[in-house]
Amino acid sequence: MEYNDKMLAAKAKLLERFKKSEPRQADPEKERLPPGQHVTKGFPVLDLGVKPRFHPKRWRFQVEGEVEEELDLDWDDFIRLPRGREIADFHCVTTWSKFDVRWDGVRFVDVAAMVRPTDEARFVIVHSADGYTTNLPLADCLDDDVMLADQLFGEPLPIEHGGPMRLVVPKLYAWKSAKFVRKLVFSKNDQPGFWEERGYHDRGDPWKEERYRSSNA
Repeated sequence: MEYNDKMLAAKAKLLERFKKSEPRQADPEKERLPPGQHVTKGFPVLDLGVKPRFHPKRWRFQVEGEVEEELDLDWDDFIRLPRGREIADFHCVTTWSKFDVRWDGVRFVDVAAMVRPTDEARFVIVHSADGYTTNLPLADCLDDDVMLADQLFGEPLPIEHGGPMRLVVPKLYAWKSAKFVRKLVFSKNDQPGFWEERGYHDRGDPWKEERYRSSNA
C-alpha cells in the first residue's frame, strides 16, 4: 500500500519540533483550547494518503480478541445498531482544533456491551482499511463520548474524513480517532500502532501535550 510520503515527512518534522519544547498541562475544566492549539474554522484532512473505496455489499466490521462474543457485521447490520450523537471539540496533534463537531453513529460503550470484554482486556487495537492502526487503553474507549461515527454534521461521513465509519475519541489527539475503521481487537497487551511506532505518544492527551514519546516513557 502506497502512502503519501510528503505528508508522512511533514508530520515527522512536526514531531521533531515538539520534541524540542516542554509540554504544558492545562485544565479542561477551566479552559477550552488545549495548550499549543489554535482554532480552525475549516476541517483539515490528514491521513496516509490512501482512500479505501466503500462497497456497501462487501464492507465488514469485526470485533475480536479478549471478548466473550465476537462481532462480524456487514454495513446493513452496522447501521441498525443503537444510534447516538455527540457534539465535541476535535484536537489534531498538528496544532489545530475544531470546536463543536457533530458526530452521529454507534457509541463504543454499546459495542462493548454487545461483545462483553473479558477481565483480561486492557487495550483496544484499531485496524483501518488503509492499513493504519492505533492503540488505546480500554478505559479511554469506554467514555460516553467515544463514537463509531458514520455521519458528520448530519450527513454521511465523507471519505476524506474517514467514511463510511471512523472512530472518534474526543479527549485524545485526533490520530487516535482512526479513519476507515474495519476491526477492533480487545487485547490484554498494548500494541503501538502506526504513529506510535514512529515516535508519537502512546496515549495522546492534548491537555498534557502528549504529542511524542519521551526518552523515558
